[in-house]
Amino acid sequence: MSTAAVPALDKTFQILDLITDSSQPLTAAHIAKALDLPRSSTHNILQSLLAKHVIYKDSDNRFHLGSYLMYWAGKYEQQQGVIQLFKDLIVHYPILLQHTVTLSKLDLGEVVFLACHESPAPLGFTFRAGVRVPAVFSATGKAMLSTLSMDSIQSIYASGFPKPITPHGVDNFTDLSTELSAIKDSRISLDDGQLREGMYCLGTYIRNASGHAIAGMAVSFLQAEYESKRADVSTVLIELAEQIEQRLGFKAEP
Repeated sequence: MSTAAVPALDKTFQILDLITDSSQPLTAAHIAKALDLPRSSTHNILQSLLAKHVIYKDSDNRFHLGSYLMYWAGKYEQQQGVIQLFKDLIVHYPILLQHTVTLSKLDLGEVVFLACHESPAPLGFTFRAGVRVPAVFSATGKAMLSTLSMDSIQSIYASGFPKPITPHGVDNFTDLSTELSAIKDSRISLDDGQLREGMYCLGTYIRNASGHAIAGMAVSFLQAEYESKRADVSTVLIELAEQIEQRLGFKAEP
């Protein structure tokens, strides 16, 4: 989609860039004049940014960058930190290096892939960064969802439960709840052909210093090798997750 299709968003970034680059806070009139924008649309955009604390206005009606940008920056830094830890630490686990291992985050009702260690064996599924899939069908998604209440999960899918991708996909909250309860006991989730027939994935979650699940990891297999490898891989996958958690400052309760 070109920027011409979302002119309001384009103007918003122009305003934010101007405020960022300016050595002094700016008034609405100055912003509108500098960018050659109508005062009415400039005012509307500034009010929206104020409401979200992306900017703030001082007593002289001049605009500064706001505290919400720190939230974005913190989330970005946190996400990049998890990716780097994943890349740095996975090399110490030879069992995992034999397989495709993915790192993902939960974005509302979907999983977004952040990084991937590729196995030489083809799986027939693309795990490149940025690919999104419904969380209820993926091992990492189920792992992260297992840390939430069912009320929260039902709120995420308030518009309707996702349509299964394969005949094996869970298709209702009751069955999903049963799966998530098992994950809480073992810390290991399973995608048994729910994303792609013939592909099995074992997953777990990664918590930050506050105890929130901020990412998930999964190991993918061809269905034929799943039974013989699941026990060893599950143990090592949890060990790697715990190593990453320690680096992120998470402390397990004694």
